[in-house]
Amino acid sequence: MARHFLGLYLLIAGTLAAVSWAQDALLQLYSRPNATDDAQVSLAFSIVKGRLRELPDAQWKSEVATLAASSGIDMELFSTADIVGRQTLDELARGEITHMQGSAQQSWTLKQLDAAHVLALESVESDTRREPFDWLLTAGFYAAIAFVIMIWLWPLTRDLRSLETSARRFGDRSWHFEVAVNPRSPVYSLAATFKKMAARIDGLIASHRDMSNAVSHEIRTPLSRMQFEIELAQAAAGLPEVRERLTHIKADIGAINDLVNATMGYAILERADIALNIGRHDFAVLIPAIAESARHDAGQDHHVITDIRGNAGQVTCDVHLLESAYKNLLYNALRFAKRNVRVTLEAGDRINQLTVEDDGPGIPIEDRDRIFESFVQLQRSGEVKQGFGLGLAIVKRVMEWHGGSVVVDASPLGGARFTASWPADAG
Repeated sequence: MARHFLGLYLLIAGTLAAVSWAQDALLQLYSRPNATDDAQVSLAFSIVKGRLRELPDAQWKSEVATLAASSGIDMELFSTADIVGRQTLDELARGEITHMQGSAQQSWTLKQLDAAHVLALESVESDTRREPFDWLLTAGFYAAIAFVIMIWLWPLTRDLRSLETSARRFGDRSWHFEVAVNPRSPVYSLAATFKKMAARIDGLIASHRDMSNAVSHEIRTPLSRMQFEIELAQAAAGLPEVRERLTHIKADIGAINDLVNATMGYAILERADIALNIGRHDFAVLIPAIAESARHDAGQDHHVITDIRGNAGQVTCDVHLLESAYKNLLYNALRFAKRNVRVTLEAGDRINQLTVEDDGPGIPIEDRDRIFESFVQLQRSGEVKQGFGLGLAIVKRVMEWHGGSVVVDASPLGGARFTASWPADAG
């Protein structure tokens, strides 16, 4: 904003200075007496000077007054000592006719008669001749300023109109926002913000569409099983068989409830108005404690190694969200690990980095971006389906809300390595 203000200010100031200078130059040129006027004045001076030469110096003033009264020309005789201005005196000494401006409507034409006397002819100019020209110059002055401002505003108006058209088209549910704005345009940052907002809205719409499709698909299986179990319970011959069917129905209800909770948790992170509860937390204790709990749940066949580096006792984050992201990464690693999982936290001055890696089968390169999408699971043939494919999507959203990111690559252990990074001053 400051750059654009300064640019417009300098443009207007430069235009004012240039037009003012041009106006003054034209007025000076216009007010300068022409050669014809100088010749007529010179003739008048010669006549007066010829009359005065025939008289003594003492009678010059009275003679000039008599000539002024008889001719109707205002003239007056001055002593050379009464004239001020070095430039005027030098011109008079060279025998030149010089001009002096009096009041707004008066001007004096001077001619030196001898070393001691200067004759001045006074003329009163009418405003009717110069007033139209003054108005013309003033109109041109403001027209030039308006023209320069119009030149400056035209690209701005064009870009704003283009931005308005793109926003209207996006609002008409085309869900595609594309606007061509030069990076040097004053509205480029606004267009970039609109484009980012449109991409975010498009992503939310796609996410909600995928969520609706996935939920309807995921919920159909337990509902079908429940309907089948109810039919079996109705045809059951005894109470034990009915109880068994009810147990199966209860398990399916639990699966639906888990799906709803997972979906709601993910939907919260998709909201645009989520507020982070940022604080400083001791991850030097939190990381090993969660790792030990997860290892215990996974069984004795798994081994989890934790490595804490830097000032992990003062990590800035929303601890609830970061703990959720860490658990999703850790349980995902334990699910696919053969035996070993390694967790590394490096708390730096500028970046915090949490790495979770395993010795499992790893993730193919072509799937490394796709696995962070909602309801995406890489399920191998014969493998029992676990979860709903929201864990890594939640990790990605948590990192985005903290101004960071999460990536996956190959681990030296042989499996996958997930690296979540966020600024040390998050929030």
